[in-house]
Amino acid sequence: MSDSKPFEGQVAVVTGAAQGLGLGFVEALAEMGATVIIGDLQVDVATAAAEALSAKGMTVSSGYLDVTDTEVVDEFFKQVNATHGSIDILVNNAGLGQTVTPSVELSDEEWEKVMNVNLYGTFKCCRAAARIMEQQESGCIVNISSINGQNPAPLVAAYNAAKAAVISLTRSLALELAAYGVRVNAVCPGPVYTDFNKQVMSQRCDALGINEDEMIERITKAIPLGRWGEPEDIAWSVVTLCHPRSSWITGEIVRVSGGLEGVGSAPPKRDA
Repeated sequence: MSDSKPFEGQVAVVTGAAQGLGLGFVEALAEMGATVIIGDLQVDVATAAAEALSAKGMTVSSGYLDVTDTEVVDEFFKQVNATHGSIDILVNNAGLGQTVTPSVELSDEEWEKVMNVNLYGTFKCCRAAARIMEQQESGCIVNISSINGQNPAPLVAAYNAAKAAVISLTRSLALELAAYGVRVNAVCPGPVYTDFNKQVMSQRCDALGINEDEMIERITKAIPLGRWGEPEDIAWSVVTLCHPRSSWITGEIVRVSGGLEGVGSAPPKRDA
């Protein structure tokens, strides 16, 4: 291990990483020497992303991963371990936004869809990776939660609940896996202007009766550091938690939000 390549010789899996924040995590880990596998439903997009990073001299590959399917998850991690000989890092990034809607109008189908990806998918990947990490008695898991999991926003109750549960799961696993030398932490990103956030923000603007520019300005003013986050801001926090020099950090929930604690302004009364 060198200072410039702290993850040299380590194998990392990043879920839901064909694009957006997840791809930023892949690039950051690969730049620092890790062999990174993208696990994603979007096979073609993930393959193209892996090939683009490989062309820059990084060691990145991709594979099909549906985090909601237990058999697919278990087989994916078994194959990664069989091919590469270990799984040293897991970043659970796969996530799904919720249709912005009042809780009294939230359907069972929407609730279950959000839970299946954001909570159950995270659990299934943690479980599969932890089985391998226990055997090798080493490893690092970083779960991507959200500031919504710490301070709920209105009109996305399923998403809030799922991300809060990811925080609880993180702390539970940190205790259970400590004896095996496996560390488990979570990152709670604040507002980052990705395609994921654009879609949710558009729906929230409609619900609040304001336009996108007004919403961006409102959130910017609420962030103590005065700007929206960049993918690199979140990627650096993930890399820091995975770094070998962070070997005494586990069970921590790290908010990376420019100081913003939540976006919890109450919506107006709906028309009868």
